Amino acid sequence: MNIDNIQGTRTPFYLYDTDLLRTTLAALQAELHHHPNYVVHYAVKANANPCILREIKAAGLGIDCVSGGEIRTVLDAGFRPEQIVFAGVGKADWEIQLGLDHGIFAFNVESVPELEVISHLAQQSKKTANICLRINPNVGAHTHELISTGRAEDKFGIDMRDMADVIRLCHTLPHLRLRGLHFHIGSQILDMDDFVQLAERINELQAELARQGVAVEVINVGGGLGIDYDQPNENPVPDFRSFFNAYAQHLHLLPGQELHFELGRAIVGQCGSLLTRVLYVKEGHEQRFVIVDSGMTELIRPALYQAQHKIENITQTQNLRLTDWQFLDADTALYDVVGPICESSDVFARDITLPLTRRGDLLAIRSAGAYGETMASCYNCRPLPATYTIEELSSTLDDEA
Repeated sequence: MNIDNIQGTRTPFYLYDTDLLRTTLAALQAELHHHPNYVVHYAVKANANPCILREIKAAGLGIDCVSGGEIRTVLDAGFRPEQIVFAGVGKADWEIQLGLDHGIFAFNVESVPELEVISHLAQQSKKTANICLRINPNVGAHTHELISTGRAEDKFGIDMRDMADVIRLCHTLPHLRLRGLHFHIGSQILDMDDFVQLAERINELQAELARQGVAVEVINVGGGLGIDYDQPNENPVPDFRSFFNAYAQHLHLLPGQELHFELGRAIVGQCGSLLTRVLYVKEGHEQRFVIVDSGMTELIRPALYQAQHKIENITQTQNLRLTDWQFLDADTALYDVVGPICESSDVFARDITLPLTRRGDLLAIRSAGAYGETMASCYNCRPLPATYTIEELSSTLDDEA
């Protein structure tokens, strides 16, 4: 979209490129075509915007939920209960009951106490709960400390050393049906060897179960595939082929077994940008600050995870082609890009090079389609950001014209 067309739109707001989302979904489906026993559930925690869910539903993907609110959201969006898996270490009774009442595909169970509660509620309701046991494989992923989830000391899942005992317990509890095993080792993983390690660990665990005469119909390896935050223009679509091949080549599925995935960021991460306007350029003695009108209330990832998003000054680069933005050294400067929130951690980036930036310039914080809008808050009594698709914004502006 031409920068002139969005200069008058109130910032901050999220802008979604649904054409890129459709391209990403098409690439995903093309790879799934080679693996007919692979099933993808979209991790709705990444982004629950209605425009995103419409495209996910049209692509025929299932859904991975982590709360009762997410279950209600996706049911309202038209997803079928049998497409839904429900994960999370702290499912409240009402959330479990909601899943039971609608007959969801499976609960990903993360502890023995949870297993017992689900059994009790299912028995009271005279229903059968489909479950997958989330097993902690003690596989460390090459990712940020706070989004690694598969180590022995993490809060998630059942220790793999207890797997056989918990499976035996499942068979003693009424109104439960064990459908499979669930794993998830973390997020924003770009090293395929991490997924290979998980596949090999699952092979070991399945071999152990086979010796006890136990087999399951579903292996769910979660998600975790990352995106290129540094070069979103050059790599807008993740490497789905390498991701699926890591499992195809190293995971030994049993005859008739399905392999399920829970991808979120990889599907929606690159299709969203946070648009924000420069309020002030503050010249310090040693540092320049670009102070913008969005902050950790709109995009918390940099403050929470020290995550780095590419930031572009689209006002100063509007007359250059997207892939040919070139500046002389005299036309650029180093800036800290910071928000207005009364927290020292409200920083989007430090010491990044931008074209000389002025009050009123429009910046795009890229690769914000995942864990951006959905994690926004009203801290400091700020309103939640507006959201648009490129098509919606173009239509609105055309009508105003």
